[in-house]
Amino acid sequence: MKTTKILFVCLGNICRSPAAEGVMKKLAAGLPVEIQSAGTAGYHIGELPDIRMRSHARKRGYELVSHAQQFNPSKHFEQFDHIVAMDDNNLSDLKAMDKKKQYQHKLSLMTDYSRTMDVHGVPDPYYGGPEGFEHVLEILEDACGGLLKTVDAQ
Repeated sequence: MKTTKILFVCLGNICRSPAAEGVMKKLAAGLPVEIQSAGTAGYHIGELPDIRMRSHARKRGYELVSHAQQFNPSKHFEQFDHIVAMDDNNLSDLKAMDKKKQYQHKLSLMTDYSRTMDVHGVPDPYYGGPEGFEHVLEILEDACGGLLKTVDAQ
């Protein structure tokens, strides 16, 4: 069975995309899925996810232990089957990095996979309070479940 490779992408790779990575790793445990996350910007390369996001995720049973990396077009476009952006800006940045437009079919928006929540994009909780981190995790739990069904059906 082929391993499906998924990359979650946000701006800095310290809140939303590592949270998506943690949620999906738990949901897909035991399945042939490889999951990573990255940021379109390199502000936080090598750092653990934001302490607030780790704390809120831990309360829900997710351990966020990846270190921030920047999206590398020459490596990541080829390496991953699904490249999932957290919001429209991230998706637009990824599309712009695909100079020859050969990887557009791999790109999607996280909330395209939402099953029950009616939201467009995953909001950045970085400058807000605790409720923002909880809201992000609720969106990600819903959308990661939908993404897993999509991947499972392929």
